[in-house]
Amino acid sequence: MQIVLHDVDEQSTLRLRPDRVMTENEYWNFCQANPDLHIERTSLGEIVIMPATGGETGYRNSDLNFQLTAWAKKDGRGRAFDSNTEFLLPSGAAFAPDGAWAARERLALLSKEQKRKFLPLCPDFVIELMSPSDRLNDVQSKMLEWMENGANLAWLIDPDNLTVYVYRRGLENAEKLVGIRTVEGEGPVAGFRLNLDDIWAGL
Repeated sequence: MQIVLHDVDEQSTLRLRPDRVMTENEYWNFCQANPDLHIERTSLGEIVIMPATGGETGYRNSDLNFQLTAWAKKDGRGRAFDSNTEFLLPSGAAFAPDGAWAARERLALLSKEQKRKFLPLCPDFVIELMSPSDRLNDVQSKMLEWMENGANLAWLIDPDNLTVYVYRRGLENAEKLVGIRTVEGEGPVAGFRLNLDDIWAGL
């Protein structure tokens, strides 16, 4: 099924409620039929279509992924993924974080076919970068869902307010860090350091 959107505000997030929850193959085929759309799925089966990012958010996202990928290649324990990679979570949600990392041994358990589609696992580490159209409460709820589905560590970066929220598995509340220039990895990504100078500065 292909959809065409008309007269939708560019800052809008569109939610579609299908008559029934799509199977994993149906959802994959639906996304492939609409390659120009950024599509996710909630645990309730809602299809969420989000607006494309602006230039500044794209620049910031590119910078954080460059740093994460460079570290992951040097470290060698896992693989880094950018915002085009979608993960199928145990809850039934399908999310594409702005950056993610998964351990090699977990990826090795997947078949070649599984690796070529949306990955049926929750990353060990997740980064979400807020854009101007995001609402903090909505993104914080999403961060909690990442943690409930198996992430060990997650960072929510709010560049307009120079703030990073650090979510750790087993802890109810996130740690709020304001005005820092770097944020240090721990647990699964111990040794990773994200420099925030260019992310804070933007374009």
